[in-house]
Amino acid sequence: MKYVLVTGGVVSGLGKGVTASSIGLLLKACGLRVTSIKIDPYLNTDAGTMSPFEHGEVFVLDDGGEVDLDLGNYERFLNIKLTRDHNITTGKIYQSVIDKERRGDYLGKTVQVVPHITDAIQEWIERVATIPVDGKSGSPDVCVIELGGTIGDIESMPFIEALGQFSYRVGAENFCLIHVSLVPVLNVVGEQKTKPTQHSVRQLRGLGLTPHILTCRSTTALEENVKVKVSQFCHVPLDNIVTLYDVPNIWHIPLLLRDQKAHEAILKVLNLLGKAGEPALDEWISRAEKCDKLHEPVHIAMVGKYTGLSDSYLSVLKALLHASVSHGKKLFVDWVPASDLEDATSKENPDAYKAAWKLLKGADGVLVPGGFGDRGVEGKILAAKFARENKVPFLGICLGMQIAVIDFARSVLGLKDANSTEFDPNTKNPCVIFMPEGSKTQMGGTMRLGSRRTVFHILDCKSAKLYGTRSYIDERHRHRYEVNPDMVARLEKAGLSFTGKDETGRRMEIVELPNHPYFVGVQFHPEFKSRPGIPSPLFLGLIAAACGELDVALHSCGSQRTVPNGVVNGPPKRLYRNVAPAKCTKGLPDGVYSNGNGIYL
Repeated sequence: MKYVLVTGGVVSGLGKGVTASSIGLLLKACGLRVTSIKIDPYLNTDAGTMSPFEHGEVFVLDDGGEVDLDLGNYERFLNIKLTRDHNITTGKIYQSVIDKERRGDYLGKTVQVVPHITDAIQEWIERVATIPVDGKSGSPDVCVIELGGTIGDIESMPFIEALGQFSYRVGAENFCLIHVSLVPVLNVVGEQKTKPTQHSVRQLRGLGLTPHILTCRSTTALEENVKVKVSQFCHVPLDNIVTLYDVPNIWHIPLLLRDQKAHEAILKVLNLLGKAGEPALDEWISRAEKCDKLHEPVHIAMVGKYTGLSDSYLSVLKALLHASVSHGKKLFVDWVPASDLEDATSKENPDAYKAAWKLLKGADGVLVPGGFGDRGVEGKILAAKFARENKVPFLGICLGMQIAVIDFARSVLGLKDANSTEFDPNTKNPCVIFMPEGSKTQMGGTMRLGSRRTVFHILDCKSAKLYGTRSYIDERHRHRYEVNPDMVARLEKAGLSFTGKDETGRRMEIVELPNHPYFVGVQFHPEFKSRPGIPSPLFLGLIAAACGELDVALHSCGSQRTVPNGVVNGPPKRLYRNVAPAKCTKGLPDGVYSNGNGIYL
C-alpha cells in the first residue's frame, strides 16, 4: 500500500480537500486504484451534531456515516463509495483507546498519547486503507490522506506525531507528503511573498515531517524566480514546486496538477513510475471546458436557513452544477433567506422582504433543501406555495418535502393549523411526525441515516421516469421526522401523489403534483450521490423543467436509463419566468454564480 499525505499551512480554507481529491483523480487516471481518508482533529465523534455554520454541510455516506464535507469531494471526484471509518476524528480515536483501557487490553499499562493514541491512529489508517471503495475486490493501490486544520494547531499534534512515525513504519518508498501553502500577493508591494510558506515548511519539519512536494496557492501562477526561492529555502526540488492558482471552476485543478507533472513527482517518490501510465483525462477535460463555455442561464432560487455560508449546501450546489452542465446551461443560484419571505420581515426589514420575494419570483426554478429547527420554516412553506400556485418548477429535499406537504394541507385541505410536530408539538393536524424509532434525548447518530430503498408505487410519474422507470432506487437519508401516514389518504384524495414509499409502504419517500410542470419532494438526499457527468436524476429534472425542456429529459431517461450529458433542444423556453432576474455580482466556486446575497467566498 502506498500513502499520500496532504497537509496545509499558513491559513485554513486553502483548498486541501479539493487538492487531495484532484491528486486522487490524477492517480486514478494513471491506472491506479485510489481510496481516501480524512482526518479531523476535533473532539466530536463525527460531524452529525455540528451546525453547518461550523464546518459546512454534513455529508452522509451509504453506511449512515455523518462525515466532513471533504469526503463528498472525494466521492464526487473519484466516483467511489466511502465508509464512516474513512473519516477519522480525535473523538473516535480517544473513544477506541478508552474502550480498550476499560476492557483491560493494555494489561495495566499507563495509557498515554505516545504510544497508545499514536499507535491507534496508525492502526486505524492501515486498516481502513485496505477497504475496497470502487466496487472491485482487493485492496486499493494508493490511499490519499488529508490532515484537517493547519500545521501548528494544538489539536492536531497527536496526528502529526503519529504520521511522522507512520512514514517510517511503512517505509520511504510508500509515503509521499504534499504540503499545501499560501503565497500571497500584497497589494502595496504587488509581488508574491514566500515567507509564509517558508515558515510553514520550517514548522512542519520541526514536527518531524518533511514535504516531498509543495503546492502553493496563489491568485496567479508562481513566477519562476519565486519558485526558485521557495525551492531553495524549503529544501524541495524545483520540479516538485506546484502552483495552484485561481481557476474558473475546480474541475481545472487536476489539469493544473497534470500540466505541472505533479503525478510524475508523486509516482517517483512512491517508486511507481514503471507501474502507472499517463493520466487519461479526456472526459474530464471536455467537461471542464464545456462548463467554461456555457452562456445560456438558468436561475434557481435556493430558499434556505443557512444561506450565509454556501458550504452549508455544498452537495446541493454541486448537484445543481452537474445537472446544469449536463443540460448545457449556465447555473445561477439566487440565495433567498427563508425567514426574509415571512410576513414578520415585511414589518421589521421591508427592504430584505422585497429583495427576497423579487429573487423568488424571478427564478426559473425553486429548491428548498433540508434543515433543522423552526427558524425560516414559514418562509419555506410560502416558497412552496408560490411554486405550486404559479407552476414554477420545485424540488423539496427532506424538510423541503415536509414543508410542501404542510403547505398543501393548509392551502388545499383547509387545515390552517397543519404543521410538523417538530415545530408545533400540540398541532391538531400533524402532517409530519417524529419517527417512532428515533431518540429525543441522544442526538448523535440516532436519525434515520444512510442508504435506504424507495419503491415506486406509480411508474407513470416524473420521478420514476427520471430514474429510468426502475421499480426501486437506493438513496441516502438523514431525518428524524416523516410524513404522517395517517394523513396520506386525505392528501392523496385532494390531489397529492405519493409516488415512492419505503419497502413497508408506510413511510413516504417521494411526493409529486401530477398537474404541475415539476413539483417534486423527496425525503432522501439525492445530492449526495450526484457525480460530474452522472447528475442526480431529480436535479436534472429540476434544471430541465426550469428551462422548459422536461419532456426531452424524460424521453432521454426513459430510453437510456441514465441521463446523458448535454440534453438540449434548441433555444431554451423561458416558460415560468415572471420577473427579470437580479443582477449577479458574485461568483461561487465550481462554475456556480450567485446574486451576492450574503455569500462568503
